[in-house]
Amino acid sequence: VQLQASGGGLVQAGESLRLSCAASGRNLGRRGMGWFRQAPGKEREFVAAINWSGSTTNVADSVKGRFTISRDNTKNMVYLQMDSLKPEDTAVYYCAVDGSASGSSRQITYDYWGQETLVTVSS
Repeated sequence: VQLQASGGGLVQAGESLRLSCAASGRNLGRRGMGWFRQAPGKEREFVAAINWSGSTTNVADSVKGRFTISRDNTKNMVYLQMDSLKPEDTAVYYCAVDGSASGSSRQITYDYWGQETLVTVSS
């Protein structure tokens, strides 16, 4: 599976961005998907995950109420809608494929990772 993330950029605090992740090479089937991020000088952390059907989502407390994850299985796409962005959201963002159907918050369960897309939020 190859994952291509896009949609990052430079925005001001309070603005929105929508990240997209396109999967190719293999149908995702019944696999959960997730978004993670890594800020400068920090470890990579969980942002949001979605189960295989899109019926269940899980987001980190730090982005709850501001970020929304969704997927379109007909297009093998996953999205991260980011609203009310804050400077602390500045990071490189990764999409990944979960080894299970549930969409875990634990990085160890993810076995395919895409290249990063950079999000910079200015104050």
